[in-house]
Amino acid sequence: MKKVFIRGLLKENPVLVALLGLCSVLAVSNTAINSLFMSGAVMFVLVFSSLIISSIRKIIPNQVRIPCFIVVIATFVTIADLFLKAYFPEISKNLGPFVPLIVVNCIILARQEAFASKNPVHYAVADAFGMAIGYAWVIITLGIIRELLGFGTIFGHKVLGSWFEPWVVMLLPPGAFITLGVIVGIMRWLQAKFGGSTS
Repeated sequence: MKKVFIRGLLKENPVLVALLGLCSVLAVSNTAINSLFMSGAVMFVLVFSSLIISSIRKIIPNQVRIPCFIVVIATFVTIADLFLKAYFPEISKNLGPFVPLIVVNCIILARQEAFASKNPVHYAVADAFGMAIGYAWVIITLGIIRELLGFGTIFGHKVLGSWFEPWVVMLLPPGAFITLGVIVGIMRWLQAKFGGSTS
């Protein structure tokens, strides 16, 4: 279980290695708080959908497995979306359509098809947690960097003084692509230097 969990953090990180789920990663990571809530929603959906799908994997007909996966995923996405709208309306507004779009997030569906539907519950949940935390640390890191350089704040708290001239580009799509590219490049370099290939 430890190996299953750990591989999602770096070696098989869904964002840095597989390059999955990039739409939400790039779109909502303009602030650290948005990134935190988005990663929480993804973790909730991924863990609970993996738990359910792994539990019922033997009774799902092979011909309709994808529609079954989507129904289960959509159920938990709806719960997450309604929860955010009820208790964190401003965050929900900031995240826009990207919480409902978790239904078709490649990370979620890929883990159900590749792992949860073929393994026991404890392994499926460990895999889901590992992949979700791998997704979370990347999007939160991206959010912190973009918010710091774009607003001079981290989680809304002023970090850089009045001398700092905000980098507006960091709040725009090019800033997201550049920052993610730098993070991917650094991780690939570190893996090649200290940990072998990322593949």
